[in-house]
Amino acid sequence: MKKSEIKDSDLVVAFQQGDKNALAMLVKRWHIHFCKFAFWYCKDVDLAKDIAQESWTTIINKIDVLDNPEKFKSWAISIVNRKSIDYLRTQQRELNKLKRFYVEKPVDSEGNTLINEQENVNKKLLKSIAQLPMNQQVVLKLFYTENYTLKEIGKLLNISLGTAKSRLFHAREKLKLILKDKNYEN
Repeated sequence: MKKSEIKDSDLVVAFQQGDKNALAMLVKRWHIHFCKFAFWYCKDVDLAKDIAQESWTTIINKIDVLDNPEKFKSWAISIVNRKSIDYLRTQQRELNKLKRFYVEKPVDSEGNTLINEQENVNKKLLKSIAQLPMNQQVVLKLFYTENYTLKEIGKLLNISLGTAKSRLFHAREKLKLILKDKNYEN
């Protein structure tokens, strides 16, 4: 019998019984169709291939529970369909997040965007930090932006725990004075 004459249902049964070649034949027969189907949703060739590949992973993992091998085609296409829709939903959620960020910029009672205000505060803070000695700047950065513990900072900088604590304390104190002198505090 020619490969083209073998039914999908026979290949499914053969694979369920352990014949790996049957899966290869199913993939060869259906992969391009799955890619085209996914492309219809996402309009991106590479993404369609990824969706088809992810669909094959699901198909392979769940083919053992396919009770009616005659329904392989519709069952498999429904998996590709769901994976494509899942992708679109994920993309839509990400797009909505971005839209909310750009459209719904928070404003204060005077109509000024708070994002600009926060950016100004951040710039002022960075300028103030730049006035500190380098060893204190490093400890501040490691502690606040990199989330290292004082013990880890000590090991990284090859200084004692007490020295790390001291540098952090003095950096905070100097930063308070700089901010107070510049009238940056509220």
